[in-house]
Amino acid sequence: MQILSYVPAGYTGHLVAVEVDIRLGIPGTDIVGLAGSAVREARERVRVAVRRSGFHYPRDRVVVNLSPAGVPKSGTGLDLAIAIAILCAAGELHSSDQRPLLVVGELGLSGAVRPVPGVLAAVSEAAERGIERFLVPAANRAEAEVVGGNRVLAARWIDEAVGAVRSGRSPAVDRCAVAQPRGSRATASDAGDFRFVRGSRQVVRAMEIAAAGRHHLFLVGPPGSGKTLSARTFASILPSLSPSEAAEVTRVHSLAGALLPGHGLMTSPPFRSPHHSASPEGMAGGGMTPRPGELSLAHHGVLFLDEALQFKVPVLQSLRQPMESARVVIARAGGNYWFPADFQLIMATNPCPCGNLGRSDRYCLCGQLEIARYWRRLGAPILDRIDLRVAVAPFTGSLSDEPDGESSDDIRDRVCAAVDRQRHRYRDQPFDRNARVTGPTISAMGTLSAETLQVLERATRALRFSNRAQYAVLRVARTIADLEGAESVTHHHLLEAVQHRRLGEGSDYPWQ
Repeated sequence: MQILSYVPAGYTGHLVAVEVDIRLGIPGTDIVGLAGSAVREARERVRVAVRRSGFHYPRDRVVVNLSPAGVPKSGTGLDLAIAIAILCAAGELHSSDQRPLLVVGELGLSGAVRPVPGVLAAVSEAAERGIERFLVPAANRAEAEVVGGNRVLAARWIDEAVGAVRSGRSPAVDRCAVAQPRGSRATASDAGDFRFVRGSRQVVRAMEIAAAGRHHLFLVGPPGSGKTLSARTFASILPSLSPSEAAEVTRVHSLAGALLPGHGLMTSPPFRSPHHSASPEGMAGGGMTPRPGELSLAHHGVLFLDEALQFKVPVLQSLRQPMESARVVIARAGGNYWFPADFQLIMATNPCPCGNLGRSDRYCLCGQLEIARYWRRLGAPILDRIDLRVAVAPFTGSLSDEPDGESSDDIRDRVCAAVDRQRHRYRDQPFDRNARVTGPTISAMGTLSAETLQVLERATRALRFSNRAQYAVLRVARTIADLEGAESVTHHHLLEAVQHRRLGEGSDYPWQ
């Protein structure tokens, strides 16, 4: 029986064949095949765990080869595979099913099988190679079953793992009891409700358009104007992930070790809000064994940068390429690794360092050079990639006098209907949302009337739109039409799209 395991290498990784040879000689265990320190230490963990579980560990010379030998091996996920392979070679484990078996898991000295990150990625990679049997820790069972289904065997102890391989069945459910996954709407229900967001009707409208078309959004306003509240409520109007999106999101979080034990498929879009002290590696990913960063953890979800201009300049500039390519590539001497990063960016910032610029009841203490230096941190290339820009005015009325706004459930219904229209329209395209429409595929959105084209030409001349800005206005106008259920884009849709774009275009700079 061939025993296979898995070594992460970016979003994909490598399947590793675990081969064991037992011969007469000085007792000991050698692990070869570019094994890292954590893998070499597995020989002691495996030896003690096997003996404490009541099995015989060979008192001969044991050589464990991890193939392909040219691929570096790291982490503790190979422990269980090495133990199973040794028990098979020693005659302690026999199975009538000789098909290849993928095994991942860490071992404790007591014989406990502990969870490891990347189990869903391992099962996915093995399934693509034709592997049909999988043995994983019980705490990782839910995520493994996303791909493996009832072919997944799970165990909490080595003796359970051996019994599962022999019988082809997992142990009793009560011995593998783990926490159940949270409901699929947990993220949205914790996000609040737009019904209680007062005095920000333009912001709520921009949020609705952004959610429907997955457009990037930029909020500029003084402290207390509701930027952060609106952005955090944004999750309440997002549609659920499609099955393929949910599998990708869960896989990324599994690789990052961000899935809690017992949690399976993630069906709500992730909402990531890193602190402004985050490093470039923390945002883009990296490490000795590259792991996903915040950009990838926000895949098919939202990346919210509060106080955006307080982030380090290298962090902000690292957004540029992923915003276009929807992936992060990490270059290392040993090779290049990539992670998906199709995120929706929401940025919120003050208009100046002190935050009082533009307020009639406050004095701005910032000089003109200081304000220009403050905005230079963002730069035109990032701003040009953001489709929606909104200047948020502070709410000066009384909360008791302001009526409740529209509920998030009502807004979400319109968003979901617009998303369904886009997915139907782009069913033959490599994308399914308006924000991903590019120049060569702009015709997929439909034709424009002569009147609508004239409106776009006038706006382009007045605001000096770049080519990217013109495409962005067309994409946003198409989303507005989808929210209304309109078949074609009219000049009314285009005028609203221009209004949401004009901040930062021409002479209308964000700080004016």
